[in-house]
Amino acid sequence: MNLPFQTPMNDPVNVSRRGFIAGAGAGALVLGFGVPMGAARAQGAAAKVVPGTRVPAFLAIRPDNTILFQSPFAEGGQGVWTAMAQIVGDELDADPASFTVENAPPGPDYQVVFGQMRITGGSMSVRTSYATMRKLGATARAMLVQAAAQKMGVPAGELTTEPGRVIHKASGKAMTYGELAPAALDMPAPANVALKDPKDFRWIGKRQARLDVRAKSTGKAQFSIDMKVDGMLHAAVQHAPRLGQTVGKIRNEAEVKAMKGVHSVHVLPGAVAVVAERFWHARRAVEAAQVDWAEATGETYRPMPADFSSEAFAQHLATYQGKEEVAETTGDMAAAFAGAASTVSATYHSQFVNHAQLEPPSALARYNADGTLDMWFPNQAPEMFLAEIAKASGLAADQITIHSPLLGGFFGRHFIYPHGTPWPQALELAKRVGRPVKLIWTREEEFLRDPLRPMAAVRFRGALDAKGMPVAIEAISVTEGPSEGIADKRGPKLDDAALEGLTGKKYALSAKRIAQVYVKSPTTLAYWRSVGNSMNDFFYETFLDELADKGGQDPYALRLKLLEGDARLTNLIKAVVDLAGGWKAGPFTAPDGSKRARGIAMASPFGSETAAMAEVSIADGQIKVHDVWQAIDPGSIVNPAIIEAQINSAAALGLSEVLIEEAVYKDGLRAARNFDGYPILSPDRMPRVHVRIVESGAPMGGIGEPGLPAVPPAVANAVSRLVGKRMRKMPLAGFA
Repeated sequence: MNLPFQTPMNDPVNVSRRGFIAGAGAGALVLGFGVPMGAARAQGAAAKVVPGTRVPAFLAIRPDNTILFQSPFAEGGQGVWTAMAQIVGDELDADPASFTVENAPPGPDYQVVFGQMRITGGSMSVRTSYATMRKLGATARAMLVQAAAQKMGVPAGELTTEPGRVIHKASGKAMTYGELAPAALDMPAPANVALKDPKDFRWIGKRQARLDVRAKSTGKAQFSIDMKVDGMLHAAVQHAPRLGQTVGKIRNEAEVKAMKGVHSVHVLPGAVAVVAERFWHARRAVEAAQVDWAEATGETYRPMPADFSSEAFAQHLATYQGKEEVAETTGDMAAAFAGAASTVSATYHSQFVNHAQLEPPSALARYNADGTLDMWFPNQAPEMFLAEIAKASGLAADQITIHSPLLGGFFGRHFIYPHGTPWPQALELAKRVGRPVKLIWTREEEFLRDPLRPMAAVRFRGALDAKGMPVAIEAISVTEGPSEGIADKRGPKLDDAALEGLTGKKYALSAKRIAQVYVKSPTTLAYWRSVGNSMNDFFYETFLDELADKGGQDPYALRLKLLEGDARLTNLIKAVVDLAGGWKAGPFTAPDGSKRARGIAMASPFGSETAAMAEVSIADGQIKVHDVWQAIDPGSIVNPAIIEAQINSAAALGLSEVLIEEAVYKDGLRAARNFDGYPILSPDRMPRVHVRIVESGAPMGGIGEPGLPAVPPAVANAVSRLVGKRMRKMPLAGFA
């Protein structure tokens, strides 16, 4: 998913300032102009807005010099709010620690991703807004300097700043930003501002403590599940076992209605809901409901067949013959294979996986007496949801306020997924009962309706020359991409997310051919951390090792050979080997007497380059990963501490994916409805993770997703070497 999301650019957007003003708090002095603005005036101004240029939409400087920043991006633990404070703060010359960051409401000001849309995903937040945020901070600083010049009666050119203050060195005068903010309201924003020379950065590129840690550590952080409003009712649902089924009859409806605390019982599309004064009462009642489910009679979104099994579907993908749609081709494949000294063919498999984020989904909906609507729910793209909520509610966009709390984990979970999120149900229930309703999906309901990371089978062919070096690779992925799955149709062009990680590989081969055979999945699909790279780099990098085995090549030496002339990637793979103290494939005996091996892999996800090594052993029939070393080259960086944290978290998820995680269907039903049936990597299985950051000066790449894709193949390659058998399927069950 290296390309931007498609967004309904022409849909109306909400320009309400209520959330902004409330967030600024009592006594806040809003820097800039035009705030607050009436709805009509705001609508008129909206058409002229250039995203990321209006300082007052983003910044409020308070009398005590603390700063409120309205973030275009959601914070879900990835550290983007801290990064935003560092970038803006550096150009503004204000300590990032003085920032309070909140999620901005929908509005054209915040569509800063490529200057045309707003999402938190695809590791795009910092890299796509870096220049915009720097300019925003520099503009605000220039306005403060202008205000100081007027107040001090000196030329602006004689003024300098230090964190939080404007200084006139000649006279020794100084004023704080808090003192200047009211006057700065009247200053025109300069059309052009000079940005800092990077050598003068105070905070960019430096370690900076996370702004969200204290609130999360003390329980003060507010997630969607924590939201409360006056007069609120709670709701719980029981979904149909299979998507597409409808409610036939609630056999004990009278008994359910009579249960303690129950306000009302409702039939929703594919679900029964109970509304109560307390969530516990709603949950107990809805779980007690005895529902006869009916099969779908008309066209519906992805009805789940009663005989579907993920195991049979994997076999189907492996053998299905269909139209091959080519995404990338170079060289003469026929000639390469005709002249090959040897060839290798193999089929690799990935599995469905859940998001399994920490916070169960929830949504709170409140219709207001003035005809407006407020909604609180986790989301990664407020403007996209605004358009959907307008359709569902029948209200105009400017009658709707979306509140976007902190995300309790996401990994791509909080985009618009049909039947995959609770907000439409909360909206409908609030409308029916005439009171605010907060709906929480229990973990069991979340596991039932969570849209999955797609499954794929990739058929490889490889050709080797007389020296045992690969000269051609063909990869045919039989799959459905997540964008295709969400749209519920094959689009006019290939879904890039289906093949990223197979395409764009930097290895020098005389011929390659990458194609997709589209096969619609009966399951609902979604984006998952690192998206297509999460499985495709596993496929490619493990098959490359299989070719190395066939040609009698060392996998590290082979990669170096294939990367000759690519200084950036050669430097990167050498960096990870150096970080690990050298390369030794093994098997070898470790000081503790265990038999171990190492694997290596590379990936080029989301604008960054990564190389990973893993060292494994096997004890009591279980794979143990002792160490993961990873070098990442994101071009340039904002906060090395956040990068290290992201590499650690991505490594954990990548290990969980390659070792354990798998969403299984049997007879059309999900086998796991909670973590007892869907284990994730436990802390005692987490290895040591070592990180080296390489700043090559290339254009800035992503951070949140790139740390994952190279880890699964590095582990699989190590296990293959250790057991003498190629690992071609995730998770690595049956490795022996």
